[in-house]
Amino acid sequence: MAIDPRQLRPTELVRLLNSTPLGEVIGERQLLRHRSRAGFRIGDDRHVDLLRYVAWLVQVRHEPRPEPEDDPYGLLKERARARNAALSLAGRDIGELPAVVNPERKAKASTDFRFFCKVYFPFTFHLAWSPDHLKVIAKIEKAVQHGGLFAMAMPRGSGKTSICECACIWAVLYGHRDFVCLIGSDEGHAMDMLESIKTELDGNDLLLEDFPEVVYPIQCLDGIANRCSGQLYQEDRTHIGWTAREVVLPTIPDSKASGAIIKVAGITGRIRGMKYKRADGHSVRPSLVVLDDPQTDESARSISQCATRESILAGAVLGLAGPGKKIAGVMPCTVIRPEDMADIILDRNKHPQWQGERTKMVYSFPTNEVLWAKYTEIRAESLRAERGLADATEFYRQNREEMDAGSVVAWSERYNHDELSAIQHAINLRLQDERAFWAEYQNEPLPEETPQEDELTVDQVAAKTNRLKRGDVPVGCNHLTMFVDVQAALLYYIVTAWEDDFTGYVIDYGAHPDQRRGYFTLRDARPTMSQVATGVGLEGAIYAGLEELTNRCLGREWHRDDGASMRIERCLIDANWGSSTDVVYQFCRQSAHSALLLPSHGRFVGASSVPFSEYKRKLGDRVGLNWRIPNVQGKRAVRHVVFDTNYWKSFTHARLSVAMGDRGCLSLFGDNPTLHRLFAEHITAEYRVKTEGRGRTVDEWKMRPAAVDNHWLDCLVGCAVAASIQGAILPGTDVKAPQRRPRLRLSELQHRKP
Repeated sequence: MAIDPRQLRPTELVRLLNSTPLGEVIGERQLLRHRSRAGFRIGDDRHVDLLRYVAWLVQVRHEPRPEPEDDPYGLLKERARARNAALSLAGRDIGELPAVVNPERKAKASTDFRFFCKVYFPFTFHLAWSPDHLKVIAKIEKAVQHGGLFAMAMPRGSGKTSICECACIWAVLYGHRDFVCLIGSDEGHAMDMLESIKTELDGNDLLLEDFPEVVYPIQCLDGIANRCSGQLYQEDRTHIGWTAREVVLPTIPDSKASGAIIKVAGITGRIRGMKYKRADGHSVRPSLVVLDDPQTDESARSISQCATRESILAGAVLGLAGPGKKIAGVMPCTVIRPEDMADIILDRNKHPQWQGERTKMVYSFPTNEVLWAKYTEIRAESLRAERGLADATEFYRQNREEMDAGSVVAWSERYNHDELSAIQHAINLRLQDERAFWAEYQNEPLPEETPQEDELTVDQVAAKTNRLKRGDVPVGCNHLTMFVDVQAALLYYIVTAWEDDFTGYVIDYGAHPDQRRGYFTLRDARPTMSQVATGVGLEGAIYAGLEELTNRCLGREWHRDDGASMRIERCLIDANWGSSTDVVYQFCRQSAHSALLLPSHGRFVGASSVPFSEYKRKLGDRVGLNWRIPNVQGKRAVRHVVFDTNYWKSFTHARLSVAMGDRGCLSLFGDNPTLHRLFAEHITAEYRVKTEGRGRTVDEWKMRPAAVDNHWLDCLVGCAVAASIQGAILPGTDVKAPQRRPRLRLSELQHRKP
């Protein structure tokens, strides 16, 4: 007997479609006749589009048309409203949940994480597990179920990120953890990890079979996040969430995963105070945190960045669970360089709570070095001839037993299609880039290149403290100088006190606007000058920044130990950056402190360049130790200073190398080297290369490839130049070179008058 769907509410219609063949609801001929007009799919009695089509037929095709003499416009509006309401409600209710296909499989996986990964993600984990994998899986299982912290360093490509993603899914599906926080090296990295988890929840048919209470409502969204707020189950909202930064699992009665949250954050972003308020009014905080490779190549090479991320990890991250609760944490990582963040966390002596586990690709290399050396030659020749690895692989095939002797690999199934074994794969990776192999695959990075004897390290610069308070001027100082390095986003500055013999003290440094954090780069500066000075262009923002900074520093008094008040005598402002040259000259001319200001231009004077000592002095020029102040020329009616950057960088590094107490020593305020880490990275961002040319040897300074910023180095050099302008003299540098007397001809002497 056919059922009249017009007598049913849309939610009842949903239940009817889940239990009754379609032909009993409406005739099959009528369905086929209208399917092209409606534009819906036919054939799946559970498909939401079919549900909407049936509702459309019920509301539109089975109701009588209004009579013309009645109010046709009002009736049409009422019919349209009823139809839209039915379509909306029918599309929101997901109907009855499918039954669990394999309850035994689901129950077994609840306490066996290894079984869960292998059964529900066969395409991800299609190779056999290695002993290292089993060890890591066991520790993750323990951390998720019973709490604790676990850090693991595995070779690149071992699947550590995939294992952690599955751990997040396992934790929320079975209710082991109700709030999982994914933290990456930045928020974008964490969002990529969340996107992978969302793909599994939305498209994994095996998860749909055994976890319909979670996966079926997600798949009913059809990838449209706007449907989340209106989704219904048994006429109640599911409160599902599906955004780029968080996933809230549907609230379903008797589901262990009801309302579970997976949220993302970057380790340097906003982490503190992370919480979520459920539909029942309860606030929950993260109970499991997964930190996937929380450092970048850039941060790993920066001591201060490593220290900053380590402190964030110990404070903000591990405190996410709130007072009185212990958080579980899993951190898959890669050691990039010695003493980076990962290397420190994995050290059980320094951080025993993390139970660091360091695995390798190769635990023992082959003993037959002669055959492998021959393999290396054959491989290189074959690659040069564009034949690939075929020749080298054939040589390895013929001598495999001897070449494998003594080798122990972690994962014997890991090798490429054109290779025969895991040890051959490992040797090929080492031949590509040995330094990358030891870092990325062995988690034992090679030591950094040893600096030259006369080069300063970050630790040496940061430790050069004099225990004076910030801003205090030592009693022997007679000169205060300042330098401002102009950039588009920030102004970097240093204030230095000098004695007459060039003994120096850095008494203050910083950036404008103040970044209010221990580590920052020019690239991630927040706020910038443009953000502070709203409503102006780039030049206007620079001008406003210079005015505020100079008023603060040049307008104040600096107190010396003996009680004397001092003011900055000379301030140089960098006029080399891009479009800032004109605005710097304009500011130096118009400022209330114009008598103290000089635009400055650093010049690279290499071995092949003409040295400053050989420049011909012109009328009105002022010349000093590798600097000169030319007479006013051209359109800019402001005098400026030009100096040899190579000479003064060598000069400044030499002052930092002088022992405390000796004449010409340069030191930093305070007594905590950690506070000067970022400053020290700027100072050591360049290295010297001794170059010969034109009969002289010159230090040419170049930026290190791994360095990010060097702005405070430029400021410190500028302060030393300003001190020389004000009369500071390092003993030994004031000796003038003997002037060559011109050779006279005998004829010239004869023509001279007696």
